[in-house]
Amino acid sequence: MRVSARLGAVAGLLTLLAGVVSPAAAPPITLRIHQFLPAAAPVPANFIAPWAKKVETESKGRIKFELYPSMQLGGSPPQLFDQARDGVVDIVWTLPGYTPGRFPKTEVFELPFIAGNGEQTSQAAWEYYEKHLKDEFDDVHMISVNTHGPGLLHVKGKGVRRLEDMRGLKLRGPSRQVNKLLEVLGATPVGMPVPAMPDALAKGVIDGTVVPWEVTTPLRVAELVDTHTSFSGNRSLYVSFFFFVMNKKKYESLPADLKKVLDANSGPRAAKWVGSVMDKGDAPGLEAAKKRGNAIIVLDAKETARWKEAAQKVTDAWIAEMKSKGIDGQKLVDDARALIAKYAGPAD
Repeated sequence: MRVSARLGAVAGLLTLLAGVVSPAAAPPITLRIHQFLPAAAPVPANFIAPWAKKVETESKGRIKFELYPSMQLGGSPPQLFDQARDGVVDIVWTLPGYTPGRFPKTEVFELPFIAGNGEQTSQAAWEYYEKHLKDEFDDVHMISVNTHGPGLLHVKGKGVRRLEDMRGLKLRGPSRQVNKLLEVLGATPVGMPVPAMPDALAKGVIDGTVVPWEVTTPLRVAELVDTHTSFSGNRSLYVSFFFFVMNKKKYESLPADLKKVLDANSGPRAAKWVGSVMDKGDAPGLEAAKKRGNAIIVLDAKETARWKEAAQKVTDAWIAEMKSKGIDGQKLVDDARALIAKYAGPAD
């Protein structure tokens, strides 16, 4: 009887200990998010921070986040993907354009006059990712993809009012395909990450840049240029493609219920959210330019058509390049256009 009583007591103690070491009582899992923009920029302030708070709340505090803007954990923007892949950090938000040629199938969204606004194109980009990009991102866990809103030209002096005005301009571009576009249009492309752009403008290293309105506010671009040129119609000169990815082993190490929390805040809803944030972020940039008295130029349909005709060379060259790599570039272009039209309507 005494042995039975002791065994019963031990069993009771084990049951009690099991209750003490419940998932809810376990120390929270802290995830570090690293990215290249200032904390006050639209995406860090209005997507990444509230997204992290939402996940923390829905996990009942079992997941915590530390946010590191402006490359505070070291390295350069082109190294962010590898930081997440290798487990140096847990999550990054960045763009494949910083590592030219590494993610070739993402480049379809950077082709000229293919994209709509940020919310529209980001939703299309998620569907495209699920159909075409999983192999390119197999070594990380994908949370979301997105694009920014319409990219436009921000230039010193008289600026760009017709295609011929591009000749001789030194313009910062964000990616391989956009740099090719600038070259085809007559400018000299200068590749650099966006944080380096204000200093380059101030020192005269470049005459202008291509970015969406959204990024001009935190980087004070309106104070460094005189003109801003956009285009007629519902398709953008260009957009950049972004990804929000997590270290794969870290994700796989999470308990099943916490994976569900992350999964519920990933995918198409997150893509739409961040795309919408980028669109809303455009308004303050435009307003800042107007307040400074900068010239706001919108090229009419006839002039825009000239740009589209000239820019077609970039799309044709990309399709040919993909073919040389055994990738059906024409199919990717067709699929991307169809997915964008699903959300943005037919191109006009």
